[in-house]
Amino acid sequence: MKIDRMLSLLLAALLVLPLASCGKPEEAASSAASSMPDEPSVSAIAPVEPEPEPEPEPEPEPALPYVNPLTGEGCETDIGQNRPIAIMLNNHKRAMPQLGVSQADIIYEMPAEGGITRMMGVFQSVEGVGEIGTVRSARDYYVSLAFGHDAIYLHAGGSPQAYDAIQNWGVTALDCVNGPYEGTLFWRDPDRRKNAGLEHSVLTSGDKILELLPTYKKVTLEHKDGFDLGWTFAEGAGTPAAAISKLTVPFSSYKTGVFTWDETRQKFLVEEYGAPYTDGNTGEQVAATNVLVLLTDVSAIQGDDKGRQSVRTTGEGSGYLAKEGQLFEITWKRADKTDCLSFYDASGNLMPLAVGNSYINIVSQKTNVTWE
Repeated sequence: MKIDRMLSLLLAALLVLPLASCGKPEEAASSAASSMPDEPSVSAIAPVEPEPEPEPEPEPEPALPYVNPLTGEGCETDIGQNRPIAIMLNNHKRAMPQLGVSQADIIYEMPAEGGITRMMGVFQSVEGVGEIGTVRSARDYYVSLAFGHDAIYLHAGGSPQAYDAIQNWGVTALDCVNGPYEGTLFWRDPDRRKNAGLEHSVLTSGDKILELLPTYKKVTLEHKDGFDLGWTFAEGAGTPAAAISKLTVPFSSYKTGVFTWDETRQKFLVEEYGAPYTDGNTGEQVAATNVLVLLTDVSAIQGDDKGRQSVRTTGEGSGYLAKEGQLFEITWKRADKTDCLSFYDASGNLMPLAVGNSYINIVSQKTNVTWE
């Protein structure tokens, strides 16, 4: 019996030995894993960013098929054969703000009686311009410039010399005061009439001009064959005399024009009467791509009891052109009243303007034009 018992104990001990030698399977796996070198898990690996697609080159702006002959700017429709609209503008302090002036392709400014100036806005197209004015009376030297543009000329009254020029030269002129156009093509703004006076109240508009001009039998809307303004436009053309940040043009003790270069807009911002020159339609300050100062003969008309002026706009003279932040010395020429002004550099070559609108100051040769 003792032997049987000893055999049983021996068998039990043999069965326990393999279990002790193996230990816990989980612990063995854990120990093996801890002995392995660290490797990032699949989820810890950052995804590879794809290479960014290169930005496509911007499509060049399509070239517009037509050109505005007053500015050199491209147009979608052919407006070059249309006669421009030239409108006399009041520039008295009481007439401020003027309307529509920021959209004129050309502004001419010249002295009138008593130290004041008058302006003429020239529009190749008045579409979308809105109200324009206030419209003021004609002077013969403005009639002459409008005639050289083959323009349709709008005014409200005029000097005897202006009426003589209109009649003798055959100018297409539409007159609010001595014509059948008040209440249709022109009207008087009631607020301006009350607060500024009758002479500072006449308005017209782009819509009315476009609506009514085709109904007037005496008005031809297109140039005759062969008309050519003769202006050229190019960027970076000419040899400047100086860089310029401000141009000052004193017409008289009453009116001084100031033109300050704006690098961002690439235009000269216009001031007068010590403040920005703003368009009452939009509130924006009038700006010009080209500012010209033409020196000429200015004198009082002998025997004129109103002190009206004579301003020579034909022949030739010296002057300045400010464009692209630079000042150029130029010569201006105009053979006859049927011609437009032309501009030449110091070598006698035709002087291109920068593409955009122009502000043309015509002043006495004695004017002290300054710049910074």
